[in-house]
Amino acid sequence: MHNKKLFFWAITAALAGFLFGFDTVVISGAEQTIQNLWKLKPGIHGLAISMALWGTVLGSLIGGWPTEKLGRKKTLTSIGILYFISAVGSAYAPEVYSFMMARLIGGIGVGISTIAAPLYISEISPPDFRGRLAGMFQFNIVFGILVAFLSNALLADAGDNSWRWMLGVEAIPALVYTFFCFGLPESPRWLITHGGDRTGGIDVFRRINPAATETELEILADEVAATVPKQTDSPKFFTMRLRKPILLAFLIAFFNQLSGINAVLYFAPRIFEMTGLGEQAALLQSIGIGITNLIFTFVGLWLIDRLGRRTLLYIGSIGYIASLGLCAWAFKTESYAIVPTCIFAFIAAHAVGQGAVIWVFISEIFPNRNRAAGQTLGCSTHWVFAALLTLFFPKMVAAFSPATVFGFFCFMMVLQLVWIKLMVPETKGISLEDMQQKLGIHS
Repeated sequence: MHNKKLFFWAITAALAGFLFGFDTVVISGAEQTIQNLWKLKPGIHGLAISMALWGTVLGSLIGGWPTEKLGRKKTLTSIGILYFISAVGSAYAPEVYSFMMARLIGGIGVGISTIAAPLYISEISPPDFRGRLAGMFQFNIVFGILVAFLSNALLADAGDNSWRWMLGVEAIPALVYTFFCFGLPESPRWLITHGGDRTGGIDVFRRINPAATETELEILADEVAATVPKQTDSPKFFTMRLRKPILLAFLIAFFNQLSGINAVLYFAPRIFEMTGLGEQAALLQSIGIGITNLIFTFVGLWLIDRLGRRTLLYIGSIGYIASLGLCAWAFKTESYAIVPTCIFAFIAAHAVGQGAVIWVFISEIFPNRNRAAGQTLGCSTHWVFAALLTLFFPKMVAAFSPATVFGFFCFMMVLQLVWIKLMVPETKGISLEDMQQKLGIHS
């Protein structure tokens, strides 16, 4: 890809994913300290740690409105402000309830980012590069996760208030991201379908593809404009017309979380301590998770426009089943030495499969006029289950053996493999306007 401007715009929007990854995982280095500092019982502790995810649920439910009404650019810019407020508020929180409120604000930013950023990148990307460009959102998520783990390890010896530094340092990248967002153009598809600015939309398309002729640009604008609903059309989202993309978006998000990915990321040090590792060694093992995630996300992004989304989901599912099954066996037989390897293999399977595909896939399968609502459905489903899993995971490992918990996650991934075989279509290399024809969605 030779268009440096397009690459920079995609990277800037994808930086919302960096803040997403950092914000959601940085708590792993502070959660046990916070529990001891404020003497939290398991219930309130689980609520405090999952509060960002409940904010994410809220953000994913409301994020479609500003994305649709105010535009993609303004929405992306506002996300950085929310992250900044959350970082400062979390660092200075004097007690658990103000801490939870600050984490809730950051979670709202995360939820909105999972709607606005992949959607924006998909709408500015040519079909042949859409997987890699939209996939950079996921790359930045895992890069943020790695930086959070590294930051936590570096700040672990910063004194009694080290946890405050861990949470507060996020204010710096939040400001940088917000500044970069001012240089983004608005999505050309939003300008044409919602902003009433066909000329402006064509101008952005011209900047995206300078080699396109005026005739080609006019044809593209006509195709986009054709997806605008007529005044007699029903504005409803939950209709039989959209039943297939709705079901696909719901199930990919459902299975993403029922793999146990957020439980592993949030409670990685605790899981490693279950195997007999000391606290510091467990924290260092968590950095290994971040590195593994980053490397295999590179692999997933390299493959996504070559092998396609469906093939990567197959690969990831098989890796999930093998790694989770072995992990359950290791805890059952007390063969703890292989647990770190199994966890790293699990992370690799996620990065190549679901991690690389989910945000790209959801942003591709809905028509232009329903894309924000579809992204809202997929993202809110994802975050509802992520929040529930994070809330109940401490109770799960207290009530059931780790072998049972990991065995349950393994079984859910067997179900995912069946779903991919029976229902999931391939979306690579197809324009957003042609996608609805492939899925049998009539205008």
